[in-house]
Amino acid sequence: MEIAVVDYKGGNVQSVLFALERLGAVPTLTSDPEVLRKADKVLFPGEGEAASAMAALREAGLDQVLPTLRQPFLGICLGMQLLGQHSEENDTAMLGLLPFNVLRFIPEGPHKVPHMGWNNLQALQSPLFAGLTEQDHVYFVHSYYAPVGAYTIAQSTHPAPFSAAVQHANFYGVQFHTEKSGAVGTRILSNFLEL
Repeated sequence: MEIAVVDYKGGNVQSVLFALERLGAVPTLTSDPEVLRKADKVLFPGEGEAASAMAALREAGLDQVLPTLRQPFLGICLGMQLLGQHSEENDTAMLGLLPFNVLRFIPEGPHKVPHMGWNNLQALQSPLFAGLTEQDHVYFVHSYYAPVGAYTIAQSTHPAPFSAAVQHANFYGVQFHTEKSGAVGTRILSNFLEL
């Protein structure tokens, strides 16, 4: 199986590569459109800020390539947010693959911004979560979120519900860090490779 990891100089790429290698995969870090098109699976990790990430995608021509992919595609953290329409983070237009806008968390009582730490997943609705339950926890680090909508396949709260995972057609996204979520994150990555 050929697994491509999108290279747009985004953060958190190495830990995703290591997580895939621990599953026995041999991922290729690439920005080559042909390699991305021919891969069996594509992962799109990200850390950082939406506007600079979109600028890097445009510079590499990936903003035109990624929407054309037809194989299972997984955006992680910022990689999930970039699948949406627009982000409040620096008023950024994004890839527009899923019908959501990304909003900034508002601090409320003990709920700080950024949201950092372990939360459980709720309302699981995808083979991506096969073998998991609502008692399982994953690790989040984010200041922005996608609201719950028709595209939501898992939720979490901070303190109100938000999309912990989304899907439309072959495009999946998870707001949490699979590669930092222990056995639960490993199971989700393994499930993705089996889609």
